[in-house]
Amino acid sequence: MPIDTRFDFRTDARGRDPDTWSPTLCQYHQLLWSKPLPSGILFVLTPTSRPPYYLRHSSSVGSFVLSSDAFVPAYTRYGVPKDVIKELPAAEHDFFNTIGYTIGGLILWPANRIDGKWTINQARGCLRSTIGDRMDLTLECIRRHYRGEPSPLGDVLARYSDFFAAFTDFRGYVDFWLMQDMVNADSSTIQFFTPFDDFRTRAIPQDFDTYVEYRRRSVAFIESRNARIAGSS
Repeated sequence: MPIDTRFDFRTDARGRDPDTWSPTLCQYHQLLWSKPLPSGILFVLTPTSRPPYYLRHSSSVGSFVLSSDAFVPAYTRYGVPKDVIKELPAAEHDFFNTIGYTIGGLILWPANRIDGKWTINQARGCLRSTIGDRMDLTLECIRRHYRGEPSPLGDVLARYSDFFAAFTDFRGYVDFWLMQDMVNADSSTIQFFTPFDDFRTRAIPQDFDTYVEYRRRSVAFIESRNARIAGSS
């Protein structure tokens, strides 16, 4: 099955959340990420047969139930002040929302709750001031997790340490998920979508210039990752 990096997964989700209701997205995740881990162990993913769609993996590295997550929020319905949103034409909002639901804007996280606490997906969305559902800020937390350093997502990432251990180290994680365009050449620093000051600035842009820059860098990243995905499939 060829990967169409322009496909908008909202179109076959029957009006529901594409992360769990798009059959095409589930198939794409299975095709893309069923591949060798840095250790050489094959990360075979088996999807559920009907929605809501999840993917399962079981091997010597662990047993995981994974769910999809669109990781580049447009903030057109929450977060960014409405007067900022109104300054941009509807066509630009439509484009940004659409590209965010192509395969370059999605990833898999463990879906099981541990001790009734947040999953990674839940924590990313609920920590609005520090993470705000942004993947660049999430990736910085993951980088710090591998280094044993604290971050706003430190506790939740630690709960899923077996999942992250499957990729050996941060470089292994970045390379496996084709996230190279969000880091520098040696994966030592993140290419943030807005200026970063150690999680002290609000994650969700609050002024026009910052929001426009966030969108520009988000689109550039998704386009680059889509190109990597097309080249790998």
